[in-house]
Amino acid sequence: MKRRELLTAAGLGLGAVALSGCKDDAAIAADQSGQPEQRFRWKMVTSWPKNLPGLGTTAEHFAQTVTALSNGRLSVQVFAAGELVPALEVFDAVSSGTAELGHSAAYYWKGKSAAAPFFTAVPFGMNAQETNAWLYEGGGLELWQQAYAGMGVLPLPCGNTGVQMAGWFNREINSLDDLRGLKIRMPGFGGEVLARAGATTVNLPGSEIFSALQNGVIDATDWVSPYNDLAFGLHQAARYYYYPGWQEPSAVLELTINQQAFDQLPADLQLIVRQAARSTNQMMLDEYTRRNADALRTLVEEHGVQLRRLPDDVLARLRELSLQVLEETANADSLNRQVLDSMEAFREKVWAYHAISEQSLYGLRG
Repeated sequence: MKRRELLTAAGLGLGAVALSGCKDDAAIAADQSGQPEQRFRWKMVTSWPKNLPGLGTTAEHFAQTVTALSNGRLSVQVFAAGELVPALEVFDAVSSGTAELGHSAAYYWKGKSAAAPFFTAVPFGMNAQETNAWLYEGGGLELWQQAYAGMGVLPLPCGNTGVQMAGWFNREINSLDDLRGLKIRMPGFGGEVLARAGATTVNLPGSEIFSALQNGVIDATDWVSPYNDLAFGLHQAARYYYYPGWQEPSAVLELTINQQAFDQLPADLQLIVRQAARSTNQMMLDEYTRRNADALRTLVEEHGVQLRRLPDDVLARLRELSLQVLEETANADSLNRQVLDSMEAFREKVWAYHAISEQSLYGLRG
C-alpha cells in the first residue's frame, strides 16, 4: 500500500507500455484497470563471490528491493562472479546486453573510461558523506553518466564502504624504503601511486586475494575494511594490518544498467530502480559502520592481529604522489579535468563547514 501511495503521489501510473526486446508473454498479468501489465526479468552480474558479506549481500538487497517495490513486475536474478561472467567482465556484460544490471566498482574500468576511477575512490579525497553529497547534489552523478554515455551504460551509486583500511602486509612499513619492491594488490589510483613509490602493483579479483597472499605471490593487499577482511580470513595470511585507508577514504559501489533496457521500462519502474539504488547506497554505509566496529574488535582481541599506523613521512610522500597522479590524469582528458575540478571545488566548499562541525565534534569527543 505504501508503494502505491508513493507512486501515486509522484503522479506515476501503473499502466502498461508497449515494449520491444524485454517482453515475457508468459508473465502478462492484468492490473487493477484491467489493462495488460508487462513484467520484466532482469539479470544482475557482480564482481563478488556468492553471498559475500557486505559486497555480495548488498547486490542481493538491491535485487530484493526492486522485486518487492515493483510487486514482481521487475524481478532481478543475481549472479555472483564467475557464474555468468568473470568478476572483471561485469561492465562488458552490461554494455553488450548479456545482463541488464551489474554491481561492481568503477575503478576496474579504467580501460573503458579514463574517468572511471574517480567514481570509486580518490586518494586523500572526500569521505562517504561528502562523496554522496557531491554525487547527488554537486553534479558528480551527471559527470559519471557522461563518462559512460557512449557505451550504452547508465551508472548509479549503489553502496559505500566508508573509509577503508590501508591493507594487509607481510612486512613492516617503517619507511619509504619498505615500499620499494613490495608486491601488492591494489587497483585504481592507489595502485598507480604505490607504483610510483617503487612498489609492484597487481589487480586481482577478490576471490584470488587470499591464496595469492598466503602463497607469497603478493606481499600485501588492500581489500576493503574489517567486515569484509574478516570474512575473507585475510588475518590468516598476513601479519600486519595497516591504517589509515589513504587510498580509499570513500569507496563507491557501482550499479551499472544497460541503457536500452532501462529506457524500455515504464516510468514508475525506472523510478523504483533509481530509488532502490539510492536506499541501498545508504543501507550499505550504515551496515559497514556497525559491522566494521565489531569485526575490528574480533580481529584484534580474538585473532591477535597487529594493528599498525603508516608512518607520517610515508603518508606525506603518498599524498604528494597522489596529487601528481590525479593532475596528470586530469590533464590527459577534458572530461577528467571536469571531474577532478568538480570534486576539488565541492570538497573545498563543504570543508569550510566541516572544519567547524564534523572535525570539531570529533576533537571534542576524544
